[in-house]
Amino acid sequence: MFTNYMTNKIIVVGSMNMDMVVKTSHIPQPGETVLGGSFLMNPGGKGANQESSQLFDEEGVDTNGILADDNSPSGIALITVDERGENSIVVAPGANAHLEPGDVEKVLDNYPGSKILLIQLEIPMRTVEHAAGRARDRGMKVILNPAPANAMVHNMFHLIDIITPNVNEAEMLFGVRITDISSARQAAERIHEQGVKQVIVTLGKDGAALLEDGAFYHIPAPKVETVDTTAAGDVFNGALAVAVGEGKLLKDAVSFACRAASLAVTRMGAQSSIPFRNEVLLSSMT
Repeated sequence: MFTNYMTNKIIVVGSMNMDMVVKTSHIPQPGETVLGGSFLMNPGGKGANQESSQLFDEEGVDTNGILADDNSPSGIALITVDERGENSIVVAPGANAHLEPGDVEKVLDNYPGSKILLIQLEIPMRTVEHAAGRARDRGMKVILNPAPANAMVHNMFHLIDIITPNVNEAEMLFGVRITDISSARQAAERIHEQGVKQVIVTLGKDGAALLEDGAFYHIPAPKVETVDTTAAGDVFNGALAVAVGEGKLLKDAVSFACRAASLAVTRMGAQSSIPFRNEVLLSSMT
């Protein structure tokens, strides 16, 4: 999928899925069957989650770049949410697995004035790398959410302006065990040494760690009652792109993104949990 927001400032290249969610007391272990509770079906997908909280047309998002594959089903995400709001997710990519570099080329040509590309890894890596390269050629800022983690992402670090792994992704991709803010800083520094300009490690309820031009910051998140963490990382990235597109300092953009993600985890679902911009701004006043 491709979507465009903020008067052609932001292009999202990513996936669209249907999320099938079951709430249960705990996430089952291998071989274990758990009797679940409520069942929900919600629109999701990393790219879609990062873009809009409502149907795209209602939010004024340009959807001319959304592609359909007549030979493949839509992507499906099977999500288990436990009583603490933590989740376990398995994704069947469906049509998302067939998004090709040529598809990206056609869409980028239609938006010559775009400033930011937001990408993630639920589509083929060759397509992600091509999109990043073409965006850099056009002078766009490239934000990568390296999820789900894929070791091949190391090959495209030179194309990335901002990378936003969570704790698990940072550990898997860069081999630094993150247990506190100090180790989060070590991980960020290691990532930066591999060629990424600005590094943000998202820390869940503890906010985010930012390494910008050699300076390190810990940006805390508001304390909230967690209901469902599904799409929290996607919301963070979408809000980050919006704030960067509005010209905010990166430290302030990360703070805005933390507040948006904190609001999202207080609600069930993926797109249905995403707050409106004014909700995020009002949350900073309380």
